[in-house]
Amino acid sequence: QVQLVESGGGLVQPGGSLRLSCAASGSTLDDYAIAWFRLAPGKEREGVSRINRRHGSTDYANSVKGRFTISRDNAKNTVYLQMNSLKPEDTAVYYCAATNFGFPGFIAAHWRFWGQGTQVTVSS
Repeated sequence: QVQLVESGGGLVQPGGSLRLSCAASGSTLDDYAIAWFRLAPGKEREGVSRINRRHGSTDYANSVKGRFTISRDNAKNTVYLQMNSLKPEDTAVYYCAATNFGFPGFIAAHWRFWGQGTQVTVSS
């Protein structure tokens, strides 16, 4: 089964950018759809973006559409989340998740494998 490790989080000023990485091991990423979720204090876990296996389709939450871009490099077994024009409300722990069963929507229970998360803080 696949193991996921997120990286790239940090502190950034409003309007800034970060690129998160989700590195997979133990299995070929080609076989998995990948999603990014985030969890902010006092809020429910929110699906941010997802990308289908191989060079498949992508989807975004309305709150990040036009600012975030998900991509995958199957040769590097890594999925990226480019985050631009960051806002304080983007502050959260960001998790990547994977499934090799279909292409679920932003329902966390439908994603089988999870990383440990990376903190993103947007503040001046």
